Amino acid sequence: MSRPRLVFMGTPEFAAVVLRACYEVGDVVAVVTQPDRPRGRGQAVTFSPVKEEALRRGTPVLQPAKLKTPPFSSALAEYRADLCVVAAYGRILPKDVLETPARGCLNLHGSLLPRWRGAAPVQRALAAGDVETGVCLMRMEEGLDTGAVLARRVVAIKAEDTSESLLGTLASLAAELIREELPRFLAGGLPEVPQSQDGVTLATMIAKEEGLLDFQAAASMLERKIRAFHPWPGAVATLGGVRVKVHKARVGTGVGSPGALLKAGPELEVACGIGSLVLLEVQPEGKRRMTAPEFLRGHALKVGG
Repeated sequence: MSRPRLVFMGTPEFAAVVLRACYEVGDVVAVVTQPDRPRGRGQAVTFSPVKEEALRRGTPVLQPAKLKTPPFSSALAEYRADLCVVAAYGRILPKDVLETPARGCLNLHGSLLPRWRGAAPVQRALAAGDVETGVCLMRMEEGLDTGAVLARRVVAIKAEDTSESLLGTLASLAAELIREELPRFLAGGLPEVPQSQDGVTLATMIAKEEGLLDFQAAASMLERKIRAFHPWPGAVATLGGVRVKVHKARVGTGVGSPGALLKAGPELEVACGIGSLVLLEVQPEGKRRMTAPEFLRGHALKVGG
């Protein structure tokens, strides 16, 4: 049996892990990724992890600014793909693109559909306190992550998971789905199971402003937010007039007026609407990441402030 001709669409490291698995099961004839953009403090133009992987292997790379005009499907059709595999590409695919490959497009989505359809399923699952999540191999259609599911993998969410660590776990599961289930799909051995209409939730795109920590909220919710928004956009608080990014925290047992400082050495504990939050690692603007005792040595904070 000849190897399938695959087009791959994706952008971040999660997608690059899936792309490597695609090379194992088929001939990747083209890779589609987001246009190069300035990144980091120096705003240097850098390639996406997916583009880096494709260039390393000598695969043609397409970076359309838009998928509708001019018709990107015409350029895609030249590669005569059997199937398009999509993972964290970052754009909605129009109908003509979905229909261009002979057997359509499949997506690796980082949630247990129909829960958390949309752009930020990993962050939303962590912030909501979900106990498990996973990856679905699904048929793409014009709706937002509404297509039938062909296979899935489930994983427990650990108490210490951040979006960064959980994305790493899910990327490995997504690659496993490609290696084990994609050949079965191509051989006609995977049933397409429609999603339930019950339990649908939307994972809306993360806004940078969501990272602001409001100490009126429960400490448990803020601790989840810190993990969910690591590394981006980060969780931000103001301590004694100093704006800091909070990298790590735990729920404490203190009680006080929300926002009041309960301890200022050796621990850094802040009262919340319910319970308290012990800040373990923080980063003042323009400074390095540091432990709470390191921060307190350079900032004389007063309990109750």
